Amino acid sequence: MEEYVVKDGKRLRMGYTTGSCAAAAAKAAAWMLLTGKKREQITLTTPKGITLNLPVLKIQMHGDCVSCAIQKDSGDDPDITKGTLIFAAVTRKPEPGISIDGGQGIGRITKRGLDQPVGNAAINSVPRKMIEENLQEVCTLTDYSGGLSVVISAPEGEALAKKTFNPRLGIIGGISILGTTGIVEPMSEKALIDTIRVELRQRRENGADYVLLTPGNYGSDFIRLDMGIDAKIAVQVSNFIGDALDLCKELGFRGALLIGHIGKLVKIGGGMLNTHSKYGDCRMEILAAQAGAEGLPSQNICQILDCATCDDALRILKETGFYEQTLLRLTDRVAFHLEQRGEAQLQTGAILFSKEYGILGKSKHANDLLRHILEDF
Repeated sequence: MEEYVVKDGKRLRMGYTTGSCAAAAAKAAAWMLLTGKKREQITLTTPKGITLNLPVLKIQMHGDCVSCAIQKDSGDDPDITKGTLIFAAVTRKPEPGISIDGGQGIGRITKRGLDQPVGNAAINSVPRKMIEENLQEVCTLTDYSGGLSVVISAPEGEALAKKTFNPRLGIIGGISILGTTGIVEPMSEKALIDTIRVELRQRRENGADYVLLTPGNYGSDFIRLDMGIDAKIAVQVSNFIGDALDLCKELGFRGALLIGHIGKLVKIGGGMLNTHSKYGDCRMEILAAQAGAEGLPSQNICQILDCATCDDALRILKETGFYEQTLLRLTDRVAFHLEQRGEAQLQTGAILFSKEYGILGKSKHANDLLRHILEDF
């Protein structure tokens, strides 16, 4: 497709979702089944209102069943399913209505809290609606009053799923068929936040009142190796700290504990609840300000401002004797900004660490929150 968005001054080509692929493949297969004619291109209007004209591949027509595929194109987004073939096999059934299931390479739901009930194929509600609406359109055009059975598959899906969050979420055996608009927007922050929402909602619907958050792999590794806690307990929230806390409030959690490397969490001490570098890199400025407030001499403040890493700045604080009081002040500021975002309805806390120096600071409620989280888990 030739639709574009501009992100950070770059013109990026949009793509289409696995949901659009599944709906288009199902529509093409149904049309060929009910007309008996081969079709090598299909038109699909996405929920976003963008019309796709897609090549139909791997066509197999066997009387009562037609199977074909659409190739996933995620545009300039680095999507793991880019180039994957999404198949639909459509057969007639005597009773009215359209049934949708997943075949080879499509995951199965094994845990509560996801878009579909336990036992269902991991084909989300919007793609299911797209499939149903497009098949109803074909039935109307061909004056067919019977029912249709659709099986969506992705031969590469089981291998691809190992590179996704699916096993962690309890989606076993393959990929998910996803998409709310039918269109992939490159580098979509919304897509990342939606992924966080899914995992948080799953925890909540499984009875958790408290949740452990961490920005990424550094945090997960520290939780596992240094704290001796199963890393699966933590929800990775990337740079979206503020959004994750908003989701925790929305979903009714009582508390959230954030464990993260100082390189990320120091920014929260300055009020940055999205820690991506494109929004600013004020790590040394915040550390220098906290140390200066504790009385660090100006020449040492200048040294910190010249540091490239937080560990190097911590070295200076240790050498000058301002390590403990500076980290205590910084931890308090991190806790303050988390509490501001959590408001009265969400108790928050933080644990800051460094790979070189270990745990650097714990906020007031950190230990209690961790105890509640372990009890929930």
